[in-house]
Amino acid sequence: MSDNTKQWKYLDNASTTRINVEVFNEMIPYFNEYYFNASSNHKGGGLVKSVIENARCLCANLINATSENIIFTSGSTESINYVLKGYLEENFAVGNHIITCKTEHKAVLETCEYLETKGIEISYLDVKSDGLIDLFDLESAIKPETALIVIMFANNETGVVQDIKGIGEIAQKYNVKFFCDATQAIGKVHIDVNSLGIDMLCMSAHKIGGPKGIGFLYVKNGIKLTPLLHGGSQENNNRAGTYNTPLIVGLGKACEIASNSLLENQIFYKTLFDKVIESVNKIDNTRLIGATENRVYNILNIKIEGLDASIFVEASDDFAVSNGSACTSRIIEGSHVLKAMGLSDKECNECLRISFDTSNSIVEIDDFFKKILNA
Repeated sequence: MSDNTKQWKYLDNASTTRINVEVFNEMIPYFNEYYFNASSNHKGGGLVKSVIENARCLCANLINATSENIIFTSGSTESINYVLKGYLEENFAVGNHIITCKTEHKAVLETCEYLETKGIEISYLDVKSDGLIDLFDLESAIKPETALIVIMFANNETGVVQDIKGIGEIAQKYNVKFFCDATQAIGKVHIDVNSLGIDMLCMSAHKIGGPKGIGFLYVKNGIKLTPLLHGGSQENNNRAGTYNTPLIVGLGKACEIASNSLLENQIFYKTLFDKVIESVNKIDNTRLIGATENRVYNILNIKIEGLDASIFVEASDDFAVSNGSACTSRIIEGSHVLKAMGLSDKECNECLRISFDTSNSIVEIDDFFKKILNA
């Protein structure tokens, strides 16, 4: 396999991050030494089961939950499908109406489109030009048959953070469950599911230096979901299938690192963010898309008038960036997130998303904007 990416400056961490070396090393023994099935009754099974439960505690600690509320999944896409389908099926008597937002991840929007074919009513909230929903619009959309509010924490294309506490308060006021996709917020902002009023929350490990193909779903006590997968009693009958011990161990370690380094990383990301804004202000007809304050600081979407972002991204041999979310970056049509914020297709194609992890540097930011000036 040829590799021409070694010299890249990687600024696409909202898509995926490099696995942390500590995480990788923690996983290795569970591939070839402690390879036992956690559901087995022998000593080996018990050993890896205890390791899995330790990882569950590390996941719970990151969001101030208890381990009994954590369900391991393959990542946020599965968790989203599980909650949206499983909650409505299990709690159909509560109501058949979901409120979500036009800037949600495609995993939410396409699952909602599917549910509409099954008779579920979906309300899609607009966002303002800064990417934030209006809480008055949210409250106005609630009906007696509203069963679920589904709003993401931090947007994967702009980094804009919604008023999660305000949404949680509205959900509690009307006794509606609140499910939050926190994939891009985990490890970037402090999350306490109790103080924020979040009933269900999902994340993916590969956004915080963990392995791909694993994540967790938090489900508050008392909430029941119809499982997506049947065939075993794993995860308290919530998700059948043999435990993927190495990935679960990696997830737990990534969560532990994210928790311990949260404050330090926030300061670092703000430093890089400020450098980007400084550079943007020096270039005519260039601006940040979305709110400047209500956001995570490791994801920025920059509009550069006259730039063909699609060509820039595909032709670049020294920078890895995105012209939208990675899931839709090869579709010619403008980003649904940016269009919901009022941009035209042409304007969408003048936008670049850059996203950091702790391996990036101010020098890389300087080099990136030098390239932009020469584009």
